[in-house]
Parts: sequence; C-alpha cells; structure tokens
Amino acid sequence: MVSASLIFSALALLASQAAAHGGVGKYIIGSTEYKGWEPYNSAAGQSTIQRKYSSYDPILTPTGTNIRCNNAGETSQLSASIAAGTDITAVWTQWTHAEGPVTVYMAKCPASCADFDGSGAVWFKIDEAGLLSGTINKGEWGNGIILKTLKWTTTIPASLAPGNYIIRHEVLALHQELTPQFYPECAQLTVTGSGTASPSGSYLVSLPGAFSMSDPGVSVRITSDTSTTYIVPGPAVWPGTGSGTGTTPVVTSSAAPAATTSSVASVVTSAAPASTGAAVAKYGQW
Repeated sequence: MVSASLIFSALALLASQAAAHGGVGKYIIGSTEYKGWEPYNSAAGQSTIQRKYSSYDPILTPTGTNIRCNNAGETSQLSASIAAGTDITAVWTQWTHAEGPVTVYMAKCPASCADFDGSGAVWFKIDEAGLLSGTINKGEWGNGIILKTLKWTTTIPASLAPGNYIIRHEVLALHQELTPQFYPECAQLTVTGSGTASPSGSYLVSLPGAFSMSDPGVSVRITSDTSTTYIVPGPAVWPGTGSGTGTTPVVTSSAAPAATTSSVASVVTSAAPASTGAAVAKYGQW
C-alpha cells in the first residue's frame, strides 16, 4: 500500500510545478471580463471564449500542432465581440519568468471559429516585445512586463477587416540555457468595424512552421550572451497593427490589474493548485 506521505509528496510536487509556470486566465475588452479556461478544474460546466488547455507546463519543441493553442486542436463554442482599433488585455493567473519575448498573433477563421483548428498559413503577428533594453543575459524583456503586471494589452488593428478570428498570446521563456519553453493560449473573437485590410504574403505563417529550435531567437545562451540585439521568432509584425504593451520599455507595478466591476461577463479565480513553496528543477525554475 502506498503511504500517505508518498501521496502527499506527489501532490505537493504537482502543485509546485503548476504554480511555477502560468497561463492566461481571463481577457478584458473595455469594461467586460471574459473568463478563461481553468486547466486544473473539471471540464464539466466550463464555457469560455478561450480554447481549453491541460496545464501550465511548457511546450518544449515548436514542431507539434499543440504549438498553436496549447492543445490538440480543440475549439471553443464562444467568441467575444471586439471592434477593430480596440484594446484587448490578456491577464495571466501567475507568471514567474522575466527572460524572453511576448508575441500576439491572430488568424482569420474561414467561417465560425468553433469549426476551425488553426491549420494552414493563416497566422499573422500583431504585437511583439523582445529585448527592450540592456543585454540578452542581463536586460529587460517583454516577459518582464508580464512578470510584474500579469497582463498584456494589445490593440486590434484598426484597419482589420471584420470577421471571426483566433487571437493567440505566447510567452517564450528563455531563462534556461538553450532550452526554450513555449506557453501559448488562444481565444476566439468576432471583430467588427469598417476595416478592409487583411494580411498577405510573408506576414501569413503556419503554426507549426513559423519558427524552429535552430532560430537564434529560440535557442539562446541566456547566461553568457552579451548581445544588445535580439530577433523575435516568427514573421514581422503586420503593419496594419496598432501599438501594444510592447511599446512600453519598463513597467514598475508588481500588482495584477484590478477586476472591472461593470458589464462583467465572467469573473476568474485561479484554478491552479496551491503552491507549496518548494523549488522545482524540472524546467529550470528559479
């Protein structure tokens, strides 16, 4: 019979692993909050604009279809309406890494996003922030903004044509030498407005396929590289984009954003198991 102490130790390890990473837990559009997926709760009864994902653990290679939205292609039945030119804020339940870039992609769904898995050259980048200042080994990164604020605000391009879209936030953690960790999550949007523009050509990429482990911005010598330049993986930002959080080099607030109190679509509580405070070596946590 397995002892109670062994069971407790295993549960504590799982809890600490969950607490050591993070994921997007809700979205804010105007004064409305949209609850995200809770990977550590039962799937029964969960209904969100966010595509479901199973854990806060990283994806360690960008070659599988799970690099799209941190799942095997599952969609959501819901979408949030947003006018082109409007801000959307992704809010993380927790985040622990300062090193690495933040990117925001979108993909237009052929019809309803509930029937589209994100395959094909449909993804375009609307926002990014890599190395903001300093050197690769000691500089300020886009990830540092999320570490301090737990949020990322991006403007939906004002010129973007109306339609159903997937929005994809990804943090690429580079804190472990030559061992990149990908954390993507996706939500579904219905964009409104009078825009007529759509990206084409090299701005459109497939996921997987937009970047690889051999890219210089993916596998990084974070402890010794003193370069002052860094190339964010993936395509260039589509020029139809508005500005996002990435234009702000340093954020000093360490508090998560306050929840809005009007027109609340859903309120998120963190579904991750409580941390035991133990150090986790599995993914090189600090």
